[in-house]
Amino acid sequence: MGWRLVERLAGAQVWRDFEGLGEWCRCGEMILGKPLTYMNESGRFVGALSRFYKIAPGGILVCFDDVALPLGRLRLRPGGSSGGQKGMESVIALLGTEDIPRLRIGVGPQPVGMDSAAFVLSRFSSREEQDLEAALQAAQSAVLMASCEGFEAAMNQFNPAS
Repeated sequence: MGWRLVERLAGAQVWRDFEGLGEWCRCGEMILGKPLTYMNESGRFVGALSRFYKIAPGGILVCFDDVALPLGRLRLRPGGSSGGQKGMESVIALLGTEDIPRLRIGVGPQPVGMDSAAFVLSRFSSREEQDLEAALQAAQSAVLMASCEGFEAAMNQFNPAS
């Protein structure tokens, strides 16, 4: 989901290699990135890119799918644990802080007894794709709002009331 989101944000921008760890492009004031490492090593790319561009952890927004959230639900958080998501765990470890904003895009629930990797790599049904299309549109708006108006404004607008 993170890849799908940043590709939407990039539009027709040209992606460039970054040290063989991933691809990046500039979209206005934002630098977008797609790790090419294994997911559980995403922190190698995020860490290297953030050091090169001198981006503090609080200025990063990590976007990823989350099996713990219902399909299509968005959740913006300014920091916290990885919640068991291996890519986020790697980012936290390599940046040395949990204070990294993130946007979680729900792809759950994961069927009981199904392997997490198999679940997130499986194809979505056409109905699920419709729900995810709406979620990706909202996620794109959330990222743009966070960039232009601040993370708190995006959290207030896009996090579900609970």
